[in-house]
Amino acid sequence: MVNGKNMILKKTEHIKGDASHRKFFRKYYDKNFTTILVEAKKEKFSNLEKYMAINHFLLKNKIKAPRLISENLKRNFIEIEDFGNISYDKIIKKKNSKIGTYKKLVNLLINIQKIKTKKKILFKGKKYFLKIYTIKELNRESDLFFNWYLPLILKKKNSIKLKKIIKKKLNNLYKKIKLKNNFFTHRDFHASNLMKVKKKIGVIDTQDALLGNPSYDLVSLIDDVRVKTSSKEKKQIFDYYFKKCFSSLKKNKESFIHDFKIIALQRNLKIIGIFARLFKRDKKAKYLKLIPYTWKLLDLRLRDPMFYDIKNKLDKNITFQMKQKIKIL
Repeated sequence: MVNGKNMILKKTEHIKGDASHRKFFRKYYDKNFTTILVEAKKEKFSNLEKYMAINHFLLKNKIKAPRLISENLKRNFIEIEDFGNISYDKIIKKKNSKIGTYKKLVNLLINIQKIKTKKKILFKGKKYFLKIYTIKELNRESDLFFNWYLPLILKKKNSIKLKKIIKKKLNNLYKKIKLKNNFFTHRDFHASNLMKVKKKIGVIDTQDALLGNPSYDLVSLIDDVRVKTSSKEKKQIFDYYFKKCFSSLKKNKESFIHDFKIIALQRNLKIIGIFARLFKRDKKAKYLKLIPYTWKLLDLRLRDPMFYDIKNKLDKNITFQMKQKIKIL
């Protein structure tokens, strides 16, 4: 029985996955009904269990996330609502003017941020806890840049030396973040994870959500490595967010901007590291082609005088040519 009805399964088709350890399949039933089967043998707790719980939490708060249809955790899969194939990165790329679409995505983000945050989520009688985006977590993520990317392009001695210097500077910056980690944070809120579902926007890949800084998901949306936007467009998206966001954030705009800059730096370092890890550890070479644009975003953020020392150290050790094409040592 599927969706409360007796349906006949016609076929199952493997579909393109993401950067996680999950596999995805589309199941075709009669009466033109489809579902998505998510399989995860690794990291099953976050990829399946926590994913179900967070989606349920969002649905309760009137945010469209995939509804759970069936589960069999012993066999490493869950079956969820199918949101189709139209992600907002595809929509935006076809637009001459992107801002109208981005405004819809910002409106969704603000609705998500209106959710009363809870550290504990209850789902099917079990407690699930949202982590706090601590300084330790910020450091762990930016370490991906040092542990996976630098060894690809620098000799071991130079890589270790650069890591030691910049890590210390980054940690000092993270300590200066001003706003509290009390907002529901998707953690990967970009156009590829937002789906057009009839007249609504569906949110996918929620399993890594936590309680974080209010600027984090806005950084994810503006510094999207898969959708190129101009500096003017980035500013328009940012300004629109501030036109619509909480009055409490408007009163603390200076602190928000300060945090936004630091988190944009941290996130871009993290993403370069993740792409390098996907290449080196998971043999997914396609992610290397996303690194040059991510570097462009990182260099844009490094222009801020607050990051002069970090920019100086990176520029001395990593050339423009190295950023454009990785020459594996």
